[in-house]
Amino acid sequence: MPYKGEGMMAQSGTIMVEETEPPGTAGSRRFPDHNNKRVMPVPGRNGHTRTTRKPSASRAREQRVSCPVAPTIEFRKRHFPSVSDRQWNSWQWQVKNRIRKLEDLERIVSLTEDERDACTKNGGTLPLAITPYYASLIDPKDPYHSLRKTVIPVTDEFVTSKGEAVDPLHEEEDSPLEGLVHRYPDRVLFLVTDFCSTYCRYCTRSRMVGRRQHRFSLEERWERCIDYIAQNPSVRDVLISGGDPLTLPDERLDWLLSHLRRIPHVEVLRIGTKAPVVLPQRITPSLVRILRRNHPLWMSVHFTHPDELTPEVAAACRRLADAGIPLLSQTVLLSEVNDSADTIMRLCHGLVRMRVRPYYLYQCDPIQGSAHFRAPVEKGIDIMNRLQGFTSGFAIPMYVIDAPGGGGKIPMLPQYVAGRDGDDLICRNYRGDMYRYHDPIGNTEAGEEDVARPVERRYEHRDYL
Repeated sequence: MPYKGEGMMAQSGTIMVEETEPPGTAGSRRFPDHNNKRVMPVPGRNGHTRTTRKPSASRAREQRVSCPVAPTIEFRKRHFPSVSDRQWNSWQWQVKNRIRKLEDLERIVSLTEDERDACTKNGGTLPLAITPYYASLIDPKDPYHSLRKTVIPVTDEFVTSKGEAVDPLHEEEDSPLEGLVHRYPDRVLFLVTDFCSTYCRYCTRSRMVGRRQHRFSLEERWERCIDYIAQNPSVRDVLISGGDPLTLPDERLDWLLSHLRRIPHVEVLRIGTKAPVVLPQRITPSLVRILRRNHPLWMSVHFTHPDELTPEVAAACRRLADAGIPLLSQTVLLSEVNDSADTIMRLCHGLVRMRVRPYYLYQCDPIQGSAHFRAPVEKGIDIMNRLQGFTSGFAIPMYVIDAPGGGGKIPMLPQYVAGRDGDDLICRNYRGDMYRYHDPIGNTEAGEEDVARPVERRYEHRDYL
């Protein structure tokens, strides 16, 4: 049976449950909620336990991220006039008041007939959900506005094109158990939730996010996955994703990170999230303290467009960066959204100013109904050509295709090696000029057989520390 606040949705004869609140919000015996206690146990140094007082009212005020920009202020005056600053800057309020229904969306956006039709029959696809904060960044009158196209459905979503699939990356085939993908030898993808505060229309996991269709409870799924990781010493890197793991309550996230951190061979924890972009209010000092306790911890943040780089987002990233959390960006190349060198350049420059390292530029995955989002690969390579040499090297992401069928990420690189001329390598620079680099193929005294033989090397643990 659905818990309070859920709604039933039917799809292909299977009962689907669309989640309206983050899983775990109601609390659990296995994940204790200390919010109502005056003294809370907190792990201290050397494994000892210390206690801390419940945050005072002044400390609670500090936990809010509040750097409103003019469009957001006008949006609030128009659509949420009675909402206080305290409510608006509460991430729980933002999640509870997401725009999820056609009538709510029509109240703030002048929908096209196509958008309205798509919302009307949205029951069989990815749910509609937009935080009020992120909705304030959308142009209510322009259907071609970049951010609007990424979160408001259109009827093209219902058209399946050649090469598209429900699970094009074959994540489910690489899942040894529910909630875990083990594709690469030394790392796993841990899908800890299927809930997001805002749903991107091109989501790779649109087959699962926003629904509840599980054989095991959240606690059981987590424990089974943690046991699997603990029993596989080759796993040194755990990427925590979903859904969006930062929609989990502090107590559950703390439990999860601390249990993973106890596994000796897990060297690095990573979190994949879009919360700092669509829900910057979530990055509170209390959350940052939890993350700091579990270093080394990295965070990959999903950015799409320069319009997302608001003062609120900058404040959220500053808190994370000041806590020593390395921030990486992951951007999906989207047709008529961000598929120009100027847009990607502005995005990358804005990110590095916020201490976020541009990491991946993804070719849009061929999920069902995504053809209108996919730009040609040639355009992506052209963008990389226009970035290389014209901005700082660390401001250039790696353009990749996540190969359909579970092949993993494959870099799509411009051709800078033009060929060879004897012992010279002919290279092309970012301006298209040709240069020679003396590069003898091998030791001239060695035989051809020796030159061609590959060099094998055994890597020990210290080699990649």
